[in-house]
Amino acid sequence: MKNLLNLIYPLTFSMFFACTQIGYTQAKTPSAYVDPFIGTDFFGHTYPGAALPNALVHLSPDVYTEGWTYCAGYIYSESSIMGFSHTHWSGVGMVNGGEILLMPTVNQKLQIVPGSLEDPDAGYRSRFDHSEERATPGYYTVKLKDYDVNVELTATQRAGFHRYTFPESTNSRIILDVGHQIGDMTKGELSELKIVDDHRIEGAKGAGLGKVYFVAEFSKPFLYYGTFDATYKTPESNGSIFPYKNAEVGDKIGAFVQYHTAKDEQVLVKVGLSYTSIEGARRNLQQEIPDWDFDGVRDNAKKIWDKELSKITVKGGSEDQKQIFTTALYRSLLAQYISQDVDGKYFGSDGKIHEAKDFDFYGSFSCWDTYRTQHPLLTLVAPEHVNDYIKSIAAKVENYGWLPAQHFLNVYGESMVGDHLIPIIVDAYLKGYRDFDINLLYKAMRKKALELPKSPISKDVGRSGLTYYLKKGYAPIDKVTEAVPNTLELAYDDWCIAQLAKALNKPNDYALFMKRANNYKNVWDSKTQFMRPKKYDGTWLPEIGDNKQEIIKNGDHSYYKYFDPLLVGRRPNRHYTESNAWQYIWSVQHDPQGLISLFGNKKEFIAKLDTFFEMSPVISPPKYVGVVGTIGQYVHGNQPSHHVAYLYNYAGQPWKTQFRARQVMDKMYRIGPGGLPGNEDMGSLSSWYVLSAMGIYPMAPGNTVYTIGSPLFDELSLHPTKNKTFTVRAQNNSKKNVYIQSATFNGKPFNRTWITHEEIVKGGVLQFKMGPQPNTKWGTDKIPTSLLPN
Repeated sequence: MKNLLNLIYPLTFSMFFACTQIGYTQAKTPSAYVDPFIGTDFFGHTYPGAALPNALVHLSPDVYTEGWTYCAGYIYSESSIMGFSHTHWSGVGMVNGGEILLMPTVNQKLQIVPGSLEDPDAGYRSRFDHSEERATPGYYTVKLKDYDVNVELTATQRAGFHRYTFPESTNSRIILDVGHQIGDMTKGELSELKIVDDHRIEGAKGAGLGKVYFVAEFSKPFLYYGTFDATYKTPESNGSIFPYKNAEVGDKIGAFVQYHTAKDEQVLVKVGLSYTSIEGARRNLQQEIPDWDFDGVRDNAKKIWDKELSKITVKGGSEDQKQIFTTALYRSLLAQYISQDVDGKYFGSDGKIHEAKDFDFYGSFSCWDTYRTQHPLLTLVAPEHVNDYIKSIAAKVENYGWLPAQHFLNVYGESMVGDHLIPIIVDAYLKGYRDFDINLLYKAMRKKALELPKSPISKDVGRSGLTYYLKKGYAPIDKVTEAVPNTLELAYDDWCIAQLAKALNKPNDYALFMKRANNYKNVWDSKTQFMRPKKYDGTWLPEIGDNKQEIIKNGDHSYYKYFDPLLVGRRPNRHYTESNAWQYIWSVQHDPQGLISLFGNKKEFIAKLDTFFEMSPVISPPKYVGVVGTIGQYVHGNQPSHHVAYLYNYAGQPWKTQFRARQVMDKMYRIGPGGLPGNEDMGSLSSWYVLSAMGIYPMAPGNTVYTIGSPLFDELSLHPTKNKTFTVRAQNNSKKNVYIQSATFNGKPFNRTWITHEEIVKGGVLQFKMGPQPNTKWGTDKIPTSLLPN
């Protein structure tokens, strides 16, 4: 409770927000329940800094920049800060971001490198204490101990705002390090900067994923200034500093400005970013932060977050549960990033500047992660943005001539298995979102499912293993890396195309893709009861037995020689994507009844599912960092397991879904920096929690049905449209009372384990009576049907 109270920023809130906070006490607005530090330890890869929903700028402290541990730039366990940069990804396994870093200092000696974690004094970084650090949505503050400087950060969508409170000093400086970046993806691109006058610096960072242009304005005129190049040592001075030089080009370049400051004197810096041009960055800054009212920008950020977080309100539950839930909603609403300037201009996938007319352009889609939970959640809680997400995908297709899959800022390449922009598009369309060119998108997804790209489009953006998939009906392990999930996930994507073909009245395509949706059966081995690697000649990869694992080389391709259901392994030799056979056997979200049939009957299926949750979490060596958040072989820290607890509904034992869903919520999500059970992955872990706390889960995006779990709160109200409210009530709810005894929907008996999107958005009350023991009759008469025809 002490940590929670430290996060609350005492601001007066309007009557509007007071009236909308059903279930929150009048002492707290929703943003007061958010702890941005959740997930900043244990590889959650979140950041605590200032950002708005759907923003371009994410202004946050960096403690280190090298290695997978520091994907977000910040880890709670460290004790020194390098500075404050303007771009961060909300939980990814990609070491990237950290563009345009600022750091205030008061050292006697001007230092232009950050120094190390082991020796902070070797550079401009500073030690800090968490007791002097605080974060709320849209605001971050910390005291830099080495300099006695208090740092405050806030942000708009496209600009960051810094307020530094200096001590009395003649050496008060601000370092602007353009060379700073999380990871190293610059690929030899040079950066540039120009000190325009005694208030402004502007330039561009060669960042690997695309140039980041910036304009930085300072509230106080520079007394001294200059540039630096950390890669160069002048023979005359043995230094890299160039006083009163007003421009620089290079890789590790930057600028410094210096002041004489009185005690507690404040110097403010506002920084606009753009992916199109310096002029775009300047316009973004002028429109979004036209003056020097830091408190006004911070207060506006809080109001925006309070409004967004009011889309779901809760009653009951503990203070910890409310904090975990509201923070999860915050992360879910944070993770989609716009890329266009205030005038609509954006850098397109064809390398040209385009204009988004009447919509926001989103440049990045981490869709292997987000298609499962985050995008389905946004169709309920952020309907005003969904059409723009799909319009952005359509714009990419129109500009590039091809449908991408997972990508960041137009850097395409099928780095993750599957083709999962497809379920995002289809799910939105079938849920009634239609303000985009669906025919353009359908043609693109159909073409990608049938053909390899032709020059000038890179072959890297085609479906991996497509030639074999079309010829054999599966991806052979001796030809394709991660061949088993390649087959399973493309079968699901093809099912999604079939659903769209049906909606668009294309019966021949519907038949074609529904047939391909059954391809998952081609890698089913009835003997071992696993989805098993199969070779090109149709034989199964041999079981490991007493053999020692080996790696087979086949030209540029390599793979593990033996099938071991507990082996995750390492790329490029893996049979499965970040998982093993135990974890991927269940990846038939589009046809649970078909999967059950492969086992022969429900009893065998349930026995395997029970074993999955009850067996040891140990995997065969080598160990894999993504195997975290385990219940048996269930791995909540990685997405392929996310739907598995809900499969009991399809086998006629919904009480086991209720138990497991609540178990995961209670066991895997906690308060504090270590509160996430793995990599946040752009909101996917958080969105799972929000949906599961509501008592629903989207088994197969591309279908408008949610399956039922175990609601967490006594009452949860969702406001999917302006005049509609959908409420989930759980009578007699408690930590022990996780089982549904009975239910009603709008006063009528409700005895099924699914509810449709249409029923939710129309509004109503879904009421459950909960108890400590399973009711083995509730929800068993109307089992969710197969999504494929028998």
